[in-house]
Amino acid sequence: MLGRGLSSLIPAARGDAAAATAVAALAPGPGESIHEIAVDNIAENPFQPRTHIPPESLAELTESIRVSGVLQPVILRALPGGKYQLVAGQRRVLASKGAGRTTVPAVVRQMSEQEAMEITIVENLQREDLNPIQQARAFETLSRQFAMTQEQIAQRTGKDRASVANYLRLLRLSSTAQEALSTGRLTVGHAKVILGLPTGEEQDRVISKVLAEDLSVRTTEEVVVQMLNPPPPKEKDAANSERHVDPNVREAERELERALGCRVQIHDHNGRGKILIEYKSLEDFDRVVDALGK
Repeated sequence: MLGRGLSSLIPAARGDAAAATAVAALAPGPGESIHEIAVDNIAENPFQPRTHIPPESLAELTESIRVSGVLQPVILRALPGGKYQLVAGQRRVLASKGAGRTTVPAVVRQMSEQEAMEITIVENLQREDLNPIQQARAFETLSRQFAMTQEQIAQRTGKDRASVANYLRLLRLSSTAQEALSTGRLTVGHAKVILGLPTGEEQDRVISKVLAEDLSVRTTEEVVVQMLNPPPPKEKDAANSERHVDPNVREAERELERALGCRVQIHDHNGRGKILIEYKSLEDFDRVVDALGK
């Protein structure tokens, strides 16, 4: 159903070998030397998807570097003018500065902007400390900057194509929803339900209710279904009086409505019948087709 959380929205990666290969590329290769590079000559990576590092985590690493130094070299990309772009090792550079170090051990590697970007994203995905919106924006950058398809992104990052698609769907949330999801006030289960609403205004209305009343995912599903399928004002009682539905069939209708975000009617006659699914927009139609395809 809709509320099974991150594991249901984002399937397990099938490209483990591709990811492992990309991560292995972070280690120094044969013939590569480790140099001490001045931290003041290292520019931030504009494609770094991680925009926030927990202060306590950085403080621990800073103290470790102060005592033992940097144990693993960072990866840099050479830039004109004797400068370098950070490819992998953001936390180590920041912690080194905090520890008062003026240089860090580094491997300087010749690579294209796209290669640097891919390594940065894969490294962060493998660390598993990006929030869902950060991951979605990282995939969007690959798509926008380098015109990569979802299948190509999946192959390069070691993710399943459906995972990439579902991450990108999160960017259809309103800015309020994305901020709540980034800060952990909204769960991915809630976000998936709220994606069924076509406008940001409707999404924000439900988010306010979820946060104010601490609604569960299941209750949020019910709110969204009611918003998408308000009963006709005068026909509701007549329709209910005309349809005598078995309780088991009625429960099946409600389960389908929660799963599809659309009004559903089951007409059963001794084990045979039909299922009617109502949709109000092409987006509804696409969502239903996608859900039934899975």
